[in-house]
Amino acid sequence: MRMTRLLVPTVKETPSDAQVISHQLMIRAGLIRKVAAGVYNYLPLGLRSIRKFEAILREELTRSGCQEVLLPTVQPAELWVESGRWQQYGPELLRFKDRKGTDYCYAPTAEEAITALVRDEVKSYRDLPKNLFQIQTKFRDEIRPRFGLMRGREFTMKDGYSFDVDEAGALKTYDEMYDCYNRIFSRCGLKFRPVEADTGNIGGTRSHEFQVLAESGEDAIVACTSCNYAANVEKAEVKAIALEGHDKVQAPVEPRLTPTPGKQSCAEVAAFLGLHPSLTLKSVVYLVDDVLWMVLVPGHRETNEIKVKAAVKGSLIRPAEKEELARAGLVEGYMGPHALPDAVRGKVKILVDRTVAEAGPGERPWVTGGNQAEHHYTGVRYGTHFKGDVVADVLTAGGDDTCGRCGKGKFTAHRGIEVGHVFYLGTKYSAPLKCHHLDEKGVEKPMVMGCYGVGVGRTIAASIEQNHDADGIIWPMALAPYHCVVLPLGPEPELAETAEKIYTQLNALGVETVLDDRNERPGVKFKDADLIGFPIRISVGKKGLKDGNAELKLRASKDVKLVKVEEVAAQARKLVDEALGR
Repeated sequence: MRMTRLLVPTVKETPSDAQVISHQLMIRAGLIRKVAAGVYNYLPLGLRSIRKFEAILREELTRSGCQEVLLPTVQPAELWVESGRWQQYGPELLRFKDRKGTDYCYAPTAEEAITALVRDEVKSYRDLPKNLFQIQTKFRDEIRPRFGLMRGREFTMKDGYSFDVDEAGALKTYDEMYDCYNRIFSRCGLKFRPVEADTGNIGGTRSHEFQVLAESGEDAIVACTSCNYAANVEKAEVKAIALEGHDKVQAPVEPRLTPTPGKQSCAEVAAFLGLHPSLTLKSVVYLVDDVLWMVLVPGHRETNEIKVKAAVKGSLIRPAEKEELARAGLVEGYMGPHALPDAVRGKVKILVDRTVAEAGPGERPWVTGGNQAEHHYTGVRYGTHFKGDVVADVLTAGGDDTCGRCGKGKFTAHRGIEVGHVFYLGTKYSAPLKCHHLDEKGVEKPMVMGCYGVGVGRTIAASIEQNHDADGIIWPMALAPYHCVVLPLGPEPELAETAEKIYTQLNALGVETVLDDRNERPGVKFKDADLIGFPIRISVGKKGLKDGNAELKLRASKDVKLVKVEEVAAQARKLVDEALGR
């Protein structure tokens, strides 16, 4: 492709509404253009990268025994009513009526549609397993679409769904897809980690996220230094943490109500009493499925809502509102588990973090809310003065915590961008949608499902977040729109002729190449080449050509190599092959 024919409207200035580097560079390098909030045009370079990633997806999924289908983006409400998600999904689901008044949605995902398809077409255990996928446009009506393709409203997604006769078969398929995803992201040249994660709105009981590691990542993840365990901090299992200062505190034998005027937060109370914050108990009240839960964690740590929901086997969770606390008899800012009036205790259940329960029951003194304004209790002991209805790990994991899986290694903290997710669904959708098969005895049973998603545009954006510098994008070879750019550095005919010759040779060797044939200064061509991020740059200048040389430079390196003109195309092909593992 010649640059004079290529639609690549590069921009010098950083767009004011682009907050993250991938959004900034995709606009500046001419990959995308905004149409509406969270909705984008994909220009030729951006679309080429997306198509390359889609090709990798199709190759690896086919290798794993998957088959491609294409489902409609507009789906009837009746399917979503059957699954129960029409009422549950929330305002992110774009709902509308056709001219007859029938309810439809623009699908954000396709569990209902694929399950209905298999329900109608597959009847016997002999026809299972089946593993189907599509690469299709989706729409989620995000309240605050931002970060370009990282969190858009309209987006392209690879979503796949497996159907097995039983749990053992479904878990085997899950493991196959886990391995498949590792191959996919490895082929893309990305640094990533598969981490255990919450299942979210999709549902199910087993889940892994594939996180591209980047300092700008939205997700916090931790990885153990001793075992292979890695998880989102919302899911990570933490061994009971060490608590400071308990052995140095001379606390009363019985709880003592202590005035703490104007002090509400654990940090404020600890400073006022001259204690380490880990000696205080943080009390946070959540409404989980219409039940109030007081959650207690050490005062220097944060509660994790997802762990709370899992611990009490809930489905919907949110922080309790001020009016709800008042109706239950709780005093906002001064809540605690000790000496709760019976009338209050009957309305509130208590969830205690494992660290609190295991920190020397009956021995360790805690400072807790006094259940009256501007007062706290000191000398409150777990097991003696309060107990939990449920005890569980509900802490948000952090770096240097001890791994709760092996109990030996320390966590290291990372930032990540979720690009893929695999779920074991079980019968969450097949049961309500009556997606059944007849087993070998003729008994009707629900199929056991898995779900496997990849954000296509999001992966391209994540690649840029991980691979860039001050000058622009540094594409991994597998995702680069073109492998190489050839730059004639002047108006002289011999420079243009030599560049044309190299360009023709590269194309003949299968190296995807752009010839920058614009009548522009060398500096402009260099800047655009770096901004767009071509992995290989070949420059033809007067000085080098006098000795029969061209300059070859990798975008990811500062080194420039002089190569004979007749050899440079072959060397570029070798670099491409090495990068792609060919």
